[in-house]
Amino acid sequence: MTMTDKIRILVVDDDDSIRRYIAKLLTQSGYDVITESNGKDAINELRTGTEVSLVILDILMPEMDGLETLAELRKLSGDLPVLMLSALGQTNIIVKAMKSGATDYLVKPFEEEELELAITKSLEKKKLLTEISSLKKQLRIDELRGEFMYNSPKMQRVKDLVDQVAETDVSVLIEGESGTGKELVARALHYSSGMRDKPFVKVNCAALPHELLESELFGYERGAFTGAYKAKAGKFELANNGTIFLDEIGEMDLGIQSKLLQVLQEGTFSRLGGKQDVKVNVRIITATNRDLRKAVEQGIFREDIYYRLNVVNIHIPPLSERNEDIIYLFEYFLDAYNEKYGKNVILDKEEVYPLLLGYSWPGNVRELKNQVKRLVILGDINDLMRYLKDGGAFVQGKHVKETRQETLDVVNNDKEIMPLKLAAKEASLKAERDMILRALRGTNWNKKKAAQMLQISYKALLYKIKECGIEK
Repeated sequence: MTMTDKIRILVVDDDDSIRRYIAKLLTQSGYDVITESNGKDAINELRTGTEVSLVILDILMPEMDGLETLAELRKLSGDLPVLMLSALGQTNIIVKAMKSGATDYLVKPFEEEELELAITKSLEKKKLLTEISSLKKQLRIDELRGEFMYNSPKMQRVKDLVDQVAETDVSVLIEGESGTGKELVARALHYSSGMRDKPFVKVNCAALPHELLESELFGYERGAFTGAYKAKAGKFELANNGTIFLDEIGEMDLGIQSKLLQVLQEGTFSRLGGKQDVKVNVRIITATNRDLRKAVEQGIFREDIYYRLNVVNIHIPPLSERNEDIIYLFEYFLDAYNEKYGKNVILDKEEVYPLLLGYSWPGNVRELKNQVKRLVILGDINDLMRYLKDGGAFVQGKHVKETRQETLDVVNNDKEIMPLKLAAKEASLKAERDMILRALRGTNWNKKKAAQMLQISYKALLYKIKECGIEK
């Protein structure tokens, strides 16, 4: 017997002769077959818990036709393959059926080989979709193991650099704006190395005050301070033989930097209140959204530590500089959250994608991810479009667009100060407007050529022209 041993097919057709004919062909091919003469009985059969691998469904049936039955089937199962049977001249109905979720269709009369091929294709498609869904789930699990998603040459260069240095034990400094994915790169460095089975310990240096951060990193002995009733190991000890990731390293106090230097130079440190040195073998990966060179010049970050941490530097570009990733990530997160929350949010790509590409994404990938999550949970595409059109941020409960004019009205008054975010947005808009005008004038207002010069899509350019109020 073949792989069709356990495959059960439900045949639904009001024509007795066709129903018996199909059932006979399928039985001879080794399939299990159930037959029903109308849509209601077919739905009831599946509601009782009968499991089938495929439904062969006639389009024209009395009372409950094939399209109505298909709609009910989709409520019961979103991925059950449904092969529609139609007569000649039913093209419009076939198109409706395919849009409503049919897997494939056959036009009666059909040959035995055509039926077998259609069944094989439908089952293969189901298998493929299942595998893709499984892979997506695995990818989402693997985000915590350093699988970062990208589609741009700039991020490919980041990935190439990660692959180059992952197997070494050199210190790596990851630079980039907030929300660009610095932690994912740190995890990729760890899980692509020979230490993948060893600890990966993250510490956010900006999240704790100086006193707590020191005890968090290096631990303490019993009685080291009020409330230290028992000794506690620090993060460096917990990360022994593995990787410690110090996020926002630029926020670390100079006093703690001195103890960090000892770890970098000698691999040793002492717990708070401790008299003996603790020896560790730890790879140190750090990240910052600040300019550490300036911090060194200002005397708030030690130069000797900077050069020890910055053996290899990985810079992650902001999302606004890698347009190829915006749609790619948007679709990835949309699939992920649709699956997670059991939703099926769909949108008009022609309408939404230019807005996605035209928005500056100051919060980078984190902002994009959160907006997709909000979209799926609320199911309101207009909410996302308003967010993108109005510049995303809210100022004191009002959209930026609403407050922008209020700010401009008072900007000439020396006593009034423009909010920094709005000032940046205004400067950005002016810079974009000037550059777009230069490109348009240089191409004699050929928008397609201008878009190519600006390295954005034609639709994104049209949106920008409208946003900046540019007229010929």
